[in-house]
Amino acid sequence: MKITRSMILVSSDPESLRLGAEDLLRNLKEAIEAYNLQDEVTVSTIDVSAIYDVNRANILPMVIVHPDAVVYGPVKPSDGRYLVEEHLYKGRIVNDLLTPPKLLTGQIGWLRGRKGYNPAEQRVVLERAGRIDPESIEEFIAAHGYEALGKVLSEMTPEDVIATVEKSGLQGRGGAGFPTGRKWGFVRGAKGDKKYVVCNADESEPGTFKDRIVLEGDPHQILEAMTIAGYAIGADEGYIYIRGEYGLAYQRLENAILQAKEFGFLGKNIFGKGFDFDIHVHAGAGAYVCGEETALIESLEGKRGEPRSRPPYPVTHGLWNKPTLVNNVETLANIPAILRNGAEWYRSLGTPSSPGTKVYTIMGNVNFSGVIEAPMGITLREVINIYGRGMKPGSVLKLAQTGGSSGSIIPAALQDTPMDFESFRKAGVSLGSGALLICDQHTCIVDLVKVLLQFFRFESCGKCTPCRIGTQRAYETVERISQGLGKLEDLEFLQSLIQEMERVSNCGLGQTAVVPIRDMLKHFRTEVEAHILLGSCPTGVCEFSQEGEKAL
Repeated sequence: MKITRSMILVSSDPESLRLGAEDLLRNLKEAIEAYNLQDEVTVSTIDVSAIYDVNRANILPMVIVHPDAVVYGPVKPSDGRYLVEEHLYKGRIVNDLLTPPKLLTGQIGWLRGRKGYNPAEQRVVLERAGRIDPESIEEFIAAHGYEALGKVLSEMTPEDVIATVEKSGLQGRGGAGFPTGRKWGFVRGAKGDKKYVVCNADESEPGTFKDRIVLEGDPHQILEAMTIAGYAIGADEGYIYIRGEYGLAYQRLENAILQAKEFGFLGKNIFGKGFDFDIHVHAGAGAYVCGEETALIESLEGKRGEPRSRPPYPVTHGLWNKPTLVNNVETLANIPAILRNGAEWYRSLGTPSSPGTKVYTIMGNVNFSGVIEAPMGITLREVINIYGRGMKPGSVLKLAQTGGSSGSIIPAALQDTPMDFESFRKAGVSLGSGALLICDQHTCIVDLVKVLLQFFRFESCGKCTPCRIGTQRAYETVERISQGLGKLEDLEFLQSLIQEMERVSNCGLGQTAVVPIRDMLKHFRTEVEAHILLGSCPTGVCEFSQEGEKAL
């Protein structure tokens, strides 16, 4: 059975509508129906959607055809049937409607710059998720499962494996972006008679559920990756620390472990190569701070989940004080494909400084929400228009949060910044875990930051004073501003609090808890000052207290 899916995106901003985009959209749909392209036998589906902000006034109305990554424009309404007949029915590019390359710099332009780009074919992490039965090891094996492990144990030394991972340029997908191969090399070189591999599956970042999709949809992928990592660093045991609420993922991992042992992919003498490796699954108890690797290790050891002081680092003194490799789910999910296809293949995806793909959860004021996988370097505008199918009608992008509560809040002005580690770092923001919360003009920045600080003050483990007291004071200050009781001195206090918490907090929770405040003051200070000086919330979200109104 052949399964195909195409997407046609039509620009529908005011200028496009003036030029006939509504008629074009209708003509495209009618032509698709006339040519009987929605075929139940081959399971062929074509979605036609409107997008509202393409920032390309010179090529409107514009049409993007996925997964071919072809951009047409300007397209007249009368060209709709012709485009469907030539491109979708006959399968050939309509050159006379094709947008000239010189007009495609920046937004959307990366599509044409990637030879043979196809989102479906560029899946790495989600290569099998949703396409195989996650409870069937036979289907996993039929889809290249455990091929990488066989190759590694038969043809490669541990040093070869680490060199390949390092050459691929894979960076940690948990948010920090540390080079994965280098981290593996540190653990390999650490002295110790016992070493461990730990998969951080404690996905507690609000709005993030990409790891859940991997664990539920392709559990053997993580087992294969951890076993390869164990061989590379010299470990014979691994742990998956999974979020306690992920009941189905836990069950499927346990089932996958039993199957892998039965087939000889886990346990003693794997592939007859004298290599032993076992994996255990451990469920957390719901503490956000246990997403920090040393707090996770403390919890694994049966202690209260509190971050350790560093140094020493887990690579030399981790689980039970032994050298330990800690990688998150998405990072590990890249490993089998890299070892199977080679480092150069992986570097052909993404950007030179940030190779590969990134998995995002997209939600908020967009027409389509869910989990997507896109090449590193895609822009937020492209994610919204191509994958989110545009902002909801009447919505205009105001800001986006890029990594859950601890991620950066970026203004619409940065929506054309390539989403990779280097570009975001230069722009003064971070990519974070990959949770994209898309907010429109009705979002109040003060209210949003107040909600985020409410989360952090409850999730602080309380071990260090800067975080325990700092998150509370930050919340109280922003709450006063939201009630119309704020003063300009409060902004100076928040600025100093940012510096102190970033400098002396014991772990990443305290250091990143102030990121929303930093971005609020950096990009939206005028809106904050309006709450203080004008006694009003520009969006009408904040309800000022009676005391605040009297003060005005």
